[in-house]
Amino acid sequence: MSHLHELRGTVGWLTLDRPAAMNSLSCELMRGLDAQLRQWRDDPAVRVVVLTGSGRAFCAGADLKEVSAPAAAGEADFIDVATGFFATLRAFPKPVIAAVNGLAVAGGLELVLACDLVVAAESARLGDAHANFGVFPGAGGAAVLPRKLPVNVARFLLFTGRTFTAAQMERHGLVNEVVPDSELAAHAQALAEELATRSPLVLARMKQVAAEAADKPVADALRHELLAFRTHQRSYDMQEGLRAFAEKRAPGFKGY
Repeated sequence: MSHLHELRGTVGWLTLDRPAAMNSLSCELMRGLDAQLRQWRDDPAVRVVVLTGSGRAFCAGADLKEVSAPAAAGEADFIDVATGFFATLRAFPKPVIAAVNGLAVAGGLELVLACDLVVAAESARLGDAHANFGVFPGAGGAAVLPRKLPVNVARFLLFTGRTFTAAQMERHGLVNEVVPDSELAAHAQALAEELATRSPLVLARMKQVAAEAADKPVADALRHELLAFRTHQRSYDMQEGLRAFAEKRAPGFKGY
């Protein structure tokens, strides 16, 4: 198996486990991650997912040997597998935290872009790097990076193929928090546990509206938000939250 999965309380940990290959994305790895995300998507016991890597890299991108290999008869090729996996990750309704433990370039950076929050070790470095090998991004590098970073910064990373430190990426807004290497796992777990105390229903609805807002005029985005609010107003979780506030106690959210 090229990935590890573990449930730590209400937090699902997914670890890319190809350290000798710097956790490069193979078809086997992406199929395994995709299947686990689909399983956890429908499991109410899992409130938050953390994605990280083993060894000295978070992910060094696609396994280029597989990218150039022809697909076996009747099987999806590398790009089809990658497209399906990244679609599952982006559409995952629960919060996903990237715990960036080392190098994250090319497809590794695209993994980071597909997550909701990013915690990085001080020694981590992040960049696009496709240009270094004459490879074109296929999972969001060119399309999503300019939406996450200032356009001139995104172009600099795309065109030069350079990497930035975690601290530089924090200044540009891609990384939320930078922590000492030895504290990465504990910090990501603590953040995930904090999110797990929130209403899973409100987080899922917030995630959906926020994800779609950038592609809409402000008026349309506000209409979408109001529609989601009207729907959420009838939920158990909102009523429970209001009761808990009035009664000065912690709410007991149920996700519906």
